[in-house]
Amino acid sequence: MVSEKPDLPRFTKRLFKLLDRVEYRRVESSEDLEAVARVRFKAFEQIGLAPKSGTTIIDPEDFAPNAHVIGIYYEERLVSTIRIHHVTAGEPMGLATECFPDVMGDLLAAGRTFIDPVRLAADPEVLRELPGIPYLTLRIATMASDFFEADYCLSVVKPNHKAFYSRVFNSKPLVEPRYLERFSSMVELYASEVNFERSSIYSRFPFFTAQPFERRMMFAPRAELGLTPLTILPTARFVQPRLG
Repeated sequence: MVSEKPDLPRFTKRLFKLLDRVEYRRVESSEDLEAVARVRFKAFEQIGLAPKSGTTIIDPEDFAPNAHVIGIYYEERLVSTIRIHHVTAGEPMGLATECFPDVMGDLLAAGRTFIDPVRLAADPEVLRELPGIPYLTLRIATMASDFFEADYCLSVVKPNHKAFYSRVFNSKPLVEPRYLERFSSMVELYASEVNFERSSIYSRFPFFTAQPFERRMMFAPRAELGLTPLTILPTARFVQPRLG
């Protein structure tokens, strides 16, 4: 548990208030996946990364055995989404493995495990009103890192985004930047060492915390849960009972 801070920064208070109004959902039905695709398209269209034809963005990796697609809902509306890959030697699929196979191959062979969060997308209209949504979306990555007891949380980023991930996760580069055709850009691979950085991250961003029950509802296999929960309510306030 993160130690209590009597005077929270204004930013943290705002994020806790926003967290009280959101819920998370495992995206497993075709209807929910279609909604995720629409949010992705709107988000990627705004930055010029949407496909030239069609109006949705779904790829085979969404159905990979080590993939977890999560939706974030605000007032019953899907506002953002992220896909989490639990990357291991047995299940190596992930963006980092595709983009940096040599680096990841050596680390996986050494027994390292990773959380590779990708496809983070937020509805541009919602972002103007609720700029804190990306933080509550990245909260899922910290939850996954804890649930799967991963060694590292990865970030495959363009140079103009690396400062954000360095600031939030204290991520460090694993390799020199490379030009990748699929992005028509230089791309970098950053990693945050979970066990070393956890306390610092939760101290600076206490709304990232979660009870074990919430993490289990988010990532445990359906067979283990019995019935998949329709919604998953954030538990950070229960970890931090007097924050906000």
